[in-house]
Amino acid sequence: MTKIGLDGHDRGSRIIAAYLRDAGHEVVYTPPWQTLEAVVRLAVQEDIEVIGISSLATDHLIVPDLIQELVSAGLDDVAVVVGGIVPDSEHAALTDAGVARIFGPGSSRDDIVNAVSDLGAQVQQRRRQTEVSA
Repeated sequence: MTKIGLDGHDRGSRIIAAYLRDAGHEVVYTPPWQTLEAVVRLAVQEDIEVIGISSLATDHLIVPDLIQELVSAGLDDVAVVVGGIVPDSEHAALTDAGVARIFGPGSSRDDIVNAVSDLGAQVQQRRRQTEVSA
């Protein structure tokens, strides 16, 4: 769970991190103002399956750049989800760039936890298949 760019509003991301932790997920939480490079480096170090980006100040617009950085680092299997204030008109650009899910205000705890669980399981399965075929 991270905040990229200059968005410092982190209350929502802290709440979502707690939801996921309480549901049994291992959560790596970063403070706000992370660079794309720092997020990718952490994803490599921690063997991350799902990256959650919280955006309340248009920083979701740099998520496509994050996805490109992940691909360049060989982490094209990592799922990226975005939550926060994302105008409907920007959803298509994010999903076209590879964002797996977008959660706006009013998204339920169960929906978020279930989606992250499903995405994490899919990443694990793809990684196991890759190991078997290697």
